Parts: sequence; C-alpha cells; structure tokens
Amino acid sequence: MPRQDTIWERFLSPIVRSFINEKELRQFYESIDWQQEAARFRRADVETPLYYSSQNFHGIERGYLNPGAAVSYDPITQYVLPPNETLIRQGLIDTIQSHPRRILDLGCGTGSTTLMLKQAFPSAEVIGLDLSPYMLVMAEHKAKTAHLDIKWRHGNAEHTGFPDASFDVVTASLLFHETPSAVSQAILQESFRLLTTGGEVLILDGNQKTLRQLDWLNNVFEEPYIRDFAAASVDAWMGAAGFGAVQTKDLWFIHQVTRGVKPIIQKEGVSNCTEEDIPLEGWIPSPA
Repeated sequence: MPRQDTIWERFLSPIVRSFINEKELRQFYESIDWQQEAARFRRADVETPLYYSSQNFHGIERGYLNPGAAVSYDPITQYVLPPNETLIRQGLIDTIQSHPRRILDLGCGTGSTTLMLKQAFPSAEVIGLDLSPYMLVMAEHKAKTAHLDIKWRHGNAEHTGFPDASFDVVTASLLFHETPSAVSQAILQESFRLLTTGGEVLILDGNQKTLRQLDWLNNVFEEPYIRDFAAASVDAWMGAAGFGAVQTKDLWFIHQVTRGVKPIIQKEGVSNCTEEDIPLEGWIPSPA
C-alpha cells in the first residue's frame, strides 16, 4: 500500500537522515542474507495477523516485515524518543520491583529493551519475542556484539505458546500504540496467563493523556492505531485482564510506564487460557 503523507515524510525525515550514515547502513544491510538469516527464526506455526501485515508503519512499506526496518530502526529511534531513548527504556526497568528468574519481552523488535533487561538482571533467563524474523536477526546481532546470552523467539504476543505461569516478569516497550485495542487487551490477557502469582507486567509506551491533548502528534508518523491507543487506558485494560496494584507513571510527559501484578486471589471471570525478497526502497522509517 502507498505510504501515508506525514509530517515525518515531508519535513522531519530529511533532517534526521542528515545525522545518519546511510552508506554504512546500506553496507551492513547488504552484508547479510536476510532471507536465510530470518529462516533460522521463522516458525511455521506462527501466522502473521492481518493488522500487522496489511499496514505500513513509520513510512516504511510492509513495516517490520521489510528487512530494511531492522537496520534503520535503531539509528532513527535514538533521535526521536525525547529526551533520550536509553533513559526512557530504563524507566521501564527501574519500575520492576522483583528479582525475576525468567523475563519475557513481548514485541521486542531489535532487542533494545531486551538487552537492557539482561544487563539489569544478568542471572535471569531473558527471552525476546517478535512477529518479525528480520527484527530478531538484528536483535541477535546486537546481543552477540554485547556478549549477552538472550533467547530470541518468533511469535505472536497474543498467543505465545509458552506454558502457564512460566515467567516472573513480562514486558512490552512501544508495542501497544502499534496494535489495535482488542489486540493490546489480548496481549495483556496472555501476559496474565504467562505470569507466576505475584509476577509483574510492565508496559512502556506513549503517554495516553498527552496524546489526547496533542492530536497533531498522531500525524507526525504513519501510525494506523495510535489514535485508538490514545483514547483508551492501559490501566483499565490491565484491570480487565485481572491485574492488581495497577499504576501508571509519566516519563518526561510524552511517555508512560504502567505496572501491574498478578494477584494471589484472582478475579472471577478473568480468562487464564490461550491457545520473496523485499525491496530496499523506502527503507528508512520513523521510530515506534
């Protein structure tokens, strides 16, 4: 589908691109056989949902199913997550109140938060899950470069296939604004199922209050689901999924992190069950 005419495409992309070494990125892109590398992660039992495959994200055709997104995501994101990308992601990690043994990072993308989780909890088993095998190729490359032992899994955050109560912490960074509201709620229900009693879920994303007040921000990047996200409440979604002690804190006005705990006494009625080469054209996206 054609790319949306956004403020990013018209004005911001040329500015940000001036800070990026596109020649170096292209050389790295061309040094990898993306189809072969992605095949190492791709699972035959994972179906790509239509909401993910039928939309462009961030001005890049086919979104994260374009391998170019895996190369250009990090260089762009560092410039457009104010005030500092690492600081914002650290806000999620600082909110964790336990000492987890197993951590699952949903929609891990290129693994930026996943790597930070492993660094913060070196003795924990950390797994990153994403729908794009191309993003997992990049995530693995980053983990190996940092000498971090992290497992990467191709999968859908709505139904991961992991056993009940198999994680102490489940996280998702910059994921919910890129999924329809019903999908975000399904992901929280799945997170509830996956967590041990007393386990924590942490959701880092755009500040919903700010996004409601600054609707023009929704036109900056090609974000097909961000208005629905802004109109909703992660707190309410967590409560509906069965989480207790739900609390959202603001991060630099434009971001938020929401924490919930799987309680000992669960609410009645809460579900606890689940079940060709791509062209490089238009490969530089805006961030999540």
